[in-house]
Amino acid sequence: MEVNFADRMKIVKPSAIRELLQFGANPEIISFAGGYPDPNLFPVEQLRGIFQSAISENGRNVLQYTLSNGLPRLREQLAEKMKREGTACTADEVLILQGAQQGLDLVAKMLINAGDLIITENPTFLGALIAFNPFEPRYKTVPIDENGMVVDELEELLKTTPRAKLLYTTPDFHNPTGVTLSLERRKKLLQLATKYDLIILEDSPYRDLRYQGEQVPSIKSMDTEGRVIYLGSFSKILAPALRIGWAVASKKIVESLGLLKLAADTQTSTLNMFAVSTFLDKCDFDALLLSIRNTYRHKKALMLDTMRGEFPQEVAFTDPNGGLFTWLTFSPGFNAGEFLREKALPLAKVAYVPGATFYPVVQEPNHARMSYSLQSDEQLVEGISRLGEVLRKTGSL
Repeated sequence: MEVNFADRMKIVKPSAIRELLQFGANPEIISFAGGYPDPNLFPVEQLRGIFQSAISENGRNVLQYTLSNGLPRLREQLAEKMKREGTACTADEVLILQGAQQGLDLVAKMLINAGDLIITENPTFLGALIAFNPFEPRYKTVPIDENGMVVDELEELLKTTPRAKLLYTTPDFHNPTGVTLSLERRKKLLQLATKYDLIILEDSPYRDLRYQGEQVPSIKSMDTEGRVIYLGSFSKILAPALRIGWAVASKKIVESLGLLKLAADTQTSTLNMFAVSTFLDKCDFDALLLSIRNTYRHKKALMLDTMRGEFPQEVAFTDPNGGLFTWLTFSPGFNAGEFLREKALPLAKVAYVPGATFYPVVQEPNHARMSYSLQSDEQLVEGISRLGEVLRKTGSL
């Protein structure tokens, strides 16, 4: 039977990351592709006890439907967490999500009509493009450097571009490059959003994963007009399978997002929300964060040190202060996608994400994203060494 798909399906394509995640199941391949957290850091014992007691003591409640916006206690806890980080909000301004990825989809549903303009960093998070593309937006991009989005160039863009609908940014340990938007630029970004009447979507699932340098206030913490929508996630901290993320926005926006969420999935899992809430109430969340930060600080240093020793000098890479990724830049003319298929996978048995698909408008093939979070120290050194050897012997840098 031939299915008469909606027109939007013509622009919904498999992502490079989705295709590459299959290599994670192949024991011969050392994959630096997916942004998977280290499973050794999952608080398995605490969560086991929480789930067991939740069923035995509160089963009839935690297995039931609940409010589509999320458990009131969890929303209160997240409001308190945001306040500690400088963002004044109430539980009514918090929406519980099926991971931050759902927030990207709901915000696009709420705001974007076909042909509307979205401004992003260049490059930007591929998962955001996957969420936005079915709504048929146009894109304009702003370059980034070691201090994040170059807001002076954003200003020039806004002066000459018809009204944009949404600005999407990952200011904390940017995916894919790992850089962080400076405080000065955050302030100017918000000023420009006010001047040109932009909604800012601040996607910050890695914010808790800073392991060096001073924390920078969120853009949302400086928002006095309700024009910033903030997305957070527990996927990189507690466990991805819980699928617990959250949005913080004005009551009006949260109410609209909540209606769209109700249509999409009715609610996030009552049991999983209860488990996260119980963890925050009864377990040492700060100790967990300390362990995670120490582990990723070590892994990042090990990966970058190994790259310095094993990669050709022509290969540049970022040195992030947090998050899960470093961004590789090869010489102009190098095609990281072709090299992956023809050399890295068959010869080095190593996978990474080619960088071209992170560019919304004009793709740049001489980049790659690599994650240091998942592999053990031994696998990390082995994989980087094997990739370095193949680059030195066969790479056209």
